[in-house]
Amino acid sequence: MIDITLESTEEERIHKITKALATPTRYRILTILSKDEMDISQLAQKLNLTEANISAQVKHLEKAELLSCRYKPGEHGVRKLCKTKVSTITISLADNDSSINTVLLD
Repeated sequence: MIDITLESTEEERIHKITKALATPTRYRILTILSKDEMDISQLAQKLNLTEANISAQVKHLEKAELLSCRYKPGEHGVRKLCKTKVSTITISLADNDSSINTVLLD
């Protein structure tokens, strides 16, 4: 896993990442996948949500480059396995040495 440090000048990327983390479900997906790789159906079962809902949430996290996913043959087709790519996200809100840092994900 990698650490992401974003400066205040990276507004577009900050917006993309914070938008991806804006829902409790997406945040929970990231924290679950930081411990173990899982497929969509396992995540849906663990979170008591539909596979369609989890799949949509995973797409948001993939667009923000917070998850890595791969496909693997399964019993009934292909399984999408996902894992968190990052361990820490730090956003610097100021351009000087007295910057305020916010850690969004440990």
